[in-house]
Amino acid sequence: MSDKTKDILIITGIILVLAISGSFFAYDSLFGVPSKNASAENFVVSQNQTEQNAINNLKTQDFIKSEWGFKYALKKTQIVPGSYKISKNMTAWQLAIAMKTPYMKWIVIPEGLRKEQIAEILASNLGWSDAEKNEWITKDTDTNADYMEGVYFPDSYLIPLNDTPAEVAQIFINQFNGKFQPYLTEALKENEKWTTVLKIASIVQREAGRKSDMPLVAGIIWNRLSSDMALDIDSTIQYIDDDIAHYGVVPTGDQLLNYKSAGSWWSPIKASDTSIKSAYNTYLNKGLPPAPICNPGLDAINAVLNPATTSCLYYLHDSNGQIHCADTLPEQDQNIQEYLK
Repeated sequence: MSDKTKDILIITGIILVLAISGSFFAYDSLFGVPSKNASAENFVVSQNQTEQNAINNLKTQDFIKSEWGFKYALKKTQIVPGSYKISKNMTAWQLAIAMKTPYMKWIVIPEGLRKEQIAEILASNLGWSDAEKNEWITKDTDTNADYMEGVYFPDSYLIPLNDTPAEVAQIFINQFNGKFQPYLTEALKENEKWTTVLKIASIVQREAGRKSDMPLVAGIIWNRLSSDMALDIDSTIQYIDDDIAHYGVVPTGDQLLNYKSAGSWWSPIKASDTSIKSAYNTYLNKGLPPAPICNPGLDAINAVLNPATTSCLYYLHDSNGQIHCADTLPEQDQNIQEYLK
């Protein structure tokens, strides 16, 4: 073999080695493991976060070496909001698989829902069976008389998909306890039971047309209680109607069995409904119902502890949602004629 041939072979070999090394380097730069000794971490994609922003955060936090490489590995998979268990010792391919399904899912609970409505949202998002949903309603949220309703706090939650219904109920209660603590202190200063505050707040939540109405509605409810009047609250009748429609019974405080999937909740009441015999009927019974009728938010709770100073005993909302109050029944009748007829 001539020296020239040897040189060509050597140069070719060097080029081949460099090409192979370059390919490995390029591949590692795009899809490689950022840190071989890393342990698992939680990575949260917030509710309104875009996929591009999530990928930017993965790059900033060194979970990926290349945004382009991860996007290529991700292909048609969409990153959804939630919490993911991932590690920096994953390749882009492994990370793409891990990011297909969060292990914790965001669930938003609006203000003013019954726990049955909350159960429907949870079941839909967490994949509960009808039996698990029913158990959450009749067992997991019925272990303490003070925690049957009203404490399943409306908020945004990251809930583990593998948690049991009982564990999910405790997540809500823990959130309520934390959020309610400042108001509990205030209630004690006013010599009011926290359960009383929560019952009134649940009514205010359902009765007020808007946040700005809440202090006035709370003030009127306090006035009625102080005057030893029946509250005559329609939303408490709606609560009874819902139970009759969906359980086939009037609530008695016992476990409500034979839960049926809800069609619609909080339907308008009929005049005859005010004669239904129930402890929740505030037309027949003076004082507050035995328990909250929904799960109120902080605005309603705050309104109960900081009500508007008013002489009104009655109120109504007109067709535009504007509230009008009256000191006397004749004035209320006049408001009805003016704003509702």
